[in-house]
Amino acid sequence: MSTGNLQLLSDTLAKAKSEDRAALVAYLPAGFPTVDGAIEAVKAVIEGGADVVEIGLPHSDPVLDGAIIQTADDIALRGGVKIADVIRTVREAHEATGAPVLVMTYWNPIDRYGVERFTAELAAAGGAGCILPDLPVQESALWREHAQKHGLATVFVVAPSSKDARLATITAAGSGFVYAASLMGVTGTRESVGDQAADLVRRTRATSDLPVCVGLGVSNAVQAKEVAGFADGVIVGSAFVKLLLDAPDLPAGLDAVRALAGELAEGVRRS
Repeated sequence: MSTGNLQLLSDTLAKAKSEDRAALVAYLPAGFPTVDGAIEAVKAVIEGGADVVEIGLPHSDPVLDGAIIQTADDIALRGGVKIADVIRTVREAHEATGAPVLVMTYWNPIDRYGVERFTAELAAAGGAGCILPDLPVQESALWREHAQKHGLATVFVVAPSSKDARLATITAAGSGFVYAASLMGVTGTRESVGDQAADLVRRTRATSDLPVCVGLGVSNAVQAKEVAGFADGVIVGSAFVKLLLDAPDLPAGLDAVRALAGELAEGVRRS
């Protein structure tokens, strides 16, 4: 039985902490702009300085994703991306870089594919685990059993609306790290969103020793530095995807994401 890379993920986050910085976590969807293009993009963000990568499993109804990621998902789905392509993306990205690679996915595709099959294949590909934004903790026992068996992280998402007792339930069930989602846009000004995220990290840490990584609509080094001031990891997705969407061709897109990863990697160094 193959074992996934939960330990590598934990070691990578611990190494960043030992260097007195936050880890840089990059998100890119599988199959966008193509399956091969996505694999090259993952390599580029790691070359640029990302510590950990999340591979999005494109979904037809991505309720938690904004317009930029929805657009990329649509392109990937129209291109015919399958779960096998997602697994291949994880395998090739991890083999090429040695970095921990997770899959971020809604529950329905895994449920349909089969939990045992998915976890076994993800572990065999060298995957580090899954981020499962819409899987309720109280319905996660089957997933967690198989993830644990295969050495995969189970990363749950917490939000500013999560009450303290709920945070404790979520963090007790999770592994690898906790994904703290801070609401962006209409919820208030930039400053108050930062305050909200910092408060969520503080409350989450009170329940668990797991690292807390923040996905906050971070798109530049200044914001990365702000979040690195209070979080263990800074998660950036849409900013990378937008560069690939806007690029005239793939090589230009790869150069752009590599450069942004470099700027963000500087930003998460707290000095």
